[in-house]
Amino acid sequence: MSVLVLTLAVCAACCLGLGFVLQQNAARQAPLSDFLSPRLLLDLMRMPRWLGGIGLMVAGMVLGAIALSQGEVSLVEPLLATNLLFALALSRRQTKQPLGRQGWAGLALLAGGVTAFIVAGEPRGGTAVTNPWRHWLIIGTMLGLALLLTTYAKRSRLSAGPVLLALAAGLLYGVQDALTRVSGERFSAGGLPHLLTGWQPYAVVLLGLTGLVLVQSAFETAPLRMSLPALTAAQPLAGIVCGVGFLGDRLRTDTGALAWEAAGLAAVVVGIILLGLHPAMPSGTTPSRPGRDLQPR
Repeated sequence: MSVLVLTLAVCAACCLGLGFVLQQNAARQAPLSDFLSPRLLLDLMRMPRWLGGIGLMVAGMVLGAIALSQGEVSLVEPLLATNLLFALALSRRQTKQPLGRQGWAGLALLAGGVTAFIVAGEPRGGTAVTNPWRHWLIIGTMLGLALLLTTYAKRSRLSAGPVLLALAAGLLYGVQDALTRVSGERFSAGGLPHLLTGWQPYAVVLLGLTGLVLVQSAFETAPLRMSLPALTAAQPLAGIVCGVGFLGDRLRTDTGALAWEAAGLAAVVVGIILLGLHPAMPSGTTPSRPGRDLQPR
């Protein structure tokens, strides 16, 4: 494993985790009438804390893109999932909550799961699949699931809605990471003209903006502990599926390796849930805040 890729991915995770907390701190004060509307972003742009969070997230995405250009998606994605560790660190500083058994167990499971998956799977590059049908089948499945989750979230609003929106955003971000890798390869092969003549960079921007609306809608309607675990768990899983499915990433497939890879991913998901539900995470919405509109316009 490249030390450069490891450093870039962990730095990206740090920026993402800190950025998510700052975004949720601001988004919980936005009008609920902006739910799933691009108008939400316009309202949030007036809040310095949200702009700071977005700045950190953009920095994390840039660092992540550089890491993806140097390493396999199946390697970078699990490392990006550690953003929850940094989110918890900032949240704990804000809430003064101790880690306790739940926090330490979550940390151990997340860190151990990422390590187990990478060591057992030994992600490495290979030949990308040239069959466009396979590309569109995997991408279409991810986008279809995201659309389905968003549809149900719109109906449930303040109950299961935030979790479903976060899952949908995680799927979109996983696909975005894979297409970021493809865009980087096109740029390396033919420079800016070759990059701009492909559809991938435009899809990266569209997926990013759509995911941003979904994430901010989840952040404004529920505590961070409801949305961030789902987002953090869905993104690496979607990215790994894309990486192995059509980018040519290869993992060890012998019985022992597959067992450790599955156990590692399971530990990552459980660790994410434990950390996301930790009392140190921000408590979320403030519906009694003056001027906060609880009814749709």
